[in-house]
Amino acid sequence: MIVSVHQPHYLPWMGYFDKIARSDCFVILDNVQYKKREFQNRNLIKSKTGAAFLTVPVVTKDRYFQTTGQVEIDNSRRWRQKHFGMLTHNYAHAPEFETVVPILEKFYMSERWDRLIDLCVAMLREMMRFMRIDVPIKFESDLGVDGVKTQRIANICNALGADTYLSGSGAKVYLDEDLLQRYGVDVEYQQFRHPVYPQVGDGFLRNLAVVDLLFNCGAESADFLMAEGVLQ
Repeated sequence: MIVSVHQPHYLPWMGYFDKIARSDCFVILDNVQYKKREFQNRNLIKSKTGAAFLTVPVVTKDRYFQTTGQVEIDNSRRWRQKHFGMLTHNYAHAPEFETVVPILEKFYMSERWDRLIDLCVAMLREMMRFMRIDVPIKFESDLGVDGVKTQRIANICNALGADTYLSGSGAKVYLDEDLLQRYGVDVEYQQFRHPVYPQVGDGFLRNLAVVDLLFNCGAESADFLMAEGVLQ
């Protein structure tokens, strides 16, 4: 059984979905410390002038030690209207605009989100369904585990009965593989190769939120992961 883990991300990039698709179970880290200025509450889309951030405003003042599962959205700011407006403006001429807009619209125009994790996971599940990625999602907090760094990973794998941990390649510098081996867990490192796909606008930008792929390729979005042998 292959397990991967990650903090919740807003509009994740393609590599996030690649990791999920290569796993038998994906664990949301909802009990680790939230870090500002990373990709948990923001991501990039392609605008008329290049890559542009969509950032969900969150409450962080005097909450340095809050976990990813505790982060509240600052709904005093009109972020939902702004984000939906930027998406519709910049992708209005994308080939699959009419297909994808209804999927996203309900998250911005019909629902109110109080916690960042609820928004992120709801969007994640919807995009997984669209790309036919059928992998169960579990929350770290439901597993009753603790520990830090590699020990935390080992405890998650042990709780799920996993024999393989799929890690991001950047973790090679700090992951304690010997510790995981003592728990009977092998380590595999994700080798994500970013595909080039038809993209609206001039030039091709990499590492954008997955919505860029969806707007440009629609139902064929999954094919760009299938080409790497992930989805079947």
